[in-house]
Amino acid sequence: MSGVRVLVGTHKGAFVLTADGKRDDWEISGPFFGGWDIYHAKGSPADPDRLYASQVSGWSGQVIQRSDDGGKTWQPVGNEFSYAGTPGTHQWYDGTPHPWEFERVWHLEPSLDDPDTVYAGVEDAGLFRSTDGGQSWQELPGLRGHGTGASWQPGGGGMCLHTILLDPKQRDRIYAAISAAGTFRSDDGGQTWRPVNHGLQSEGIPDPDADVGHCVHRIAMHPSRPDVLFMQKHWDVMRSDDAGESWREISGDLPTDFGFPIDVHAHEPDTVYVIPITSDALHFPPDGKLRVYRSKTGGEEWQPLSRGLPQEHCYVNVLRDAMAVDSLDECGVYFGTTGGQVYASPDAGDNWAPIARDLPAVLSVEVQTLP
Repeated sequence: MSGVRVLVGTHKGAFVLTADGKRDDWEISGPFFGGWDIYHAKGSPADPDRLYASQVSGWSGQVIQRSDDGGKTWQPVGNEFSYAGTPGTHQWYDGTPHPWEFERVWHLEPSLDDPDTVYAGVEDAGLFRSTDGGQSWQELPGLRGHGTGASWQPGGGGMCLHTILLDPKQRDRIYAAISAAGTFRSDDGGQTWRPVNHGLQSEGIPDPDADVGHCVHRIAMHPSRPDVLFMQKHWDVMRSDDAGESWREISGDLPTDFGFPIDVHAHEPDTVYVIPITSDALHFPPDGKLRVYRSKTGGEEWQPLSRGLPQEHCYVNVLRDAMAVDSLDECGVYFGTTGGQVYASPDAGDNWAPIARDLPAVLSVEVQTLP
């Protein structure tokens, strides 16, 4: 029977949760790297035992960790990230010039077919690639060097490159999303980039139809239909049917269109999940009720999913990388909260139960479906 491995990054270490295909009983291992922020941990689609993790400390800096045995043991690999080309500046919160800096790795995206190739999205807004299992890292400077780069500004959490999507059909196509610059696409393996934000409208920038300046929180795709993208923006849930060339709003009947994560059902490309948050000032669920919303029509019409989730006095947040799906026949959905709970639904969202409680605040959740 297939199994499931859930990788959880928290403010005080990483945890590995495992279960068989029934997903009834869960074993928890960890914390690994106790006391460190683990911004993201993710496994290779090409080798389920190859895992990468971003370990960060304000005192000790950035460390990339790698496991070759499914998370039982870890070892630090190369941690030298240096920007390529002329440093230059970007805009600070007040609009003044600010030098590019390296703060942390927000997101790790392993190659679809090579366990030794992995991409890293960093703050400030850099994209790096390793082809030797994380031992050495080279910037793809065309993104940060894009002509609009000097006008990018950090979002509330910093200028983070938080989402990397690899197109499974057009292997040279890569998407990257930056807060608060927008979504960018490369069609030549990361050498050159262009913004793909037409149709987004955002408050706080002079031109509401500007190519850049949009605070994109997360983008997602279904591998069978990679030209269709779903986006959770600072406000608005959006959809593109043409690889990002144009976007339209699909917030529909959601109680609020502010949130952070968005994901797609493993087998149903039009089934999408979001977790609405009250507002950009109030980072907790509307009315203190934790609900996942599911659309089976690709947007506009949304159904609240609450069975097994707390429906009173719940004031947690769910961050942008803290939701994932497995690919078992009945798709499982998972998310973690800033209150330290990890919830799982083995039936595509109909029923939920906590599979871990009282962890540190959850920063990221990723799922591997094991053979």
